[in-house]
Amino acid sequence: MEDRRRTVTWLPAVVTGVGVLVLWTVIAASDVVQPAYLAPSPREVWDAFVRANTHHEIGGGVDRVVRGEENYFLWEHLLVSLRRIGIGLALAIAVGVPLGLLMGTVTSVRRVAGPYLDFLRSIPPLAYMGFLVAWFGIYDTSKIWLLFLAAFPPIALATINGVRGVREDQVNAVLSLGASRRQAVTSVVLPATLPDILSGLRVAVGFAWTTVVAAELVNGLPGIGGLAYLSGTQNKIALSVACILVIGLTAIALDAVIRLIEHSLVPWRGKA
Repeated sequence: MEDRRRTVTWLPAVVTGVGVLVLWTVIAASDVVQPAYLAPSPREVWDAFVRANTHHEIGGGVDRVVRGEENYFLWEHLLVSLRRIGIGLALAIAVGVPLGLLMGTVTSVRRVAGPYLDFLRSIPPLAYMGFLVAWFGIYDTSKIWLLFLAAFPPIALATINGVRGVREDQVNAVLSLGASRRQAVTSVVLPATLPDILSGLRVAVGFAWTTVVAAELVNGLPGIGGLAYLSGTQNKIALSVACILVIGLTAIALDAVIRLIEHSLVPWRGKA
């Protein structure tokens, strides 16, 4: 019975995926899109993916063997982007969670900092790129700051919403037993807020991945976003699509990991 349920759960996704591949193949083979390189087939995208992860020869007068794309394998580009995103997310958590707890528990802080948080939330991350490069240069610092600015608002807002959902009688109970305000926050408020923090983290990871290409527009190599952008400007559409698929699949995998962590840390989430 359990195996049947798992099959039913995965079957729609598998059928949809097969249908998308078939439709993609038909469109690529029909010459509807011209020139043809603008609509690479699944096989061409796969070949570009394999080529980006192997040593291969290139011509141009003198044959030579090159390593992946831009002298890095695709998985190395991905790891560099993951490192940038990881640092940006870590900084967003380190700042967003304490600030969210403070804003959720201290009304005066919420009144002062709330408008600024809403202001940051409303600005597209790409708008920051110009002055971040001017301030921090074209290397990783500006990229990490951009990813931080993309991830910080949803984490802080999720924490605030979580704090607002904490029952006041629970806090008063531990205070009446002699706990300090700090102990009440760490032993009651923070654990009760953890499900919302993890939900905010899932949103923040999504924002970070949608921002990674923008973060790597300037001197973004190695980096999966930078490679996707550069390959598109060089009309290597199959490689660009391969990069986009890798970004999307990695985001899905990261979201699945966060959901597993959420299920482990807050198993009561969603239960009556």
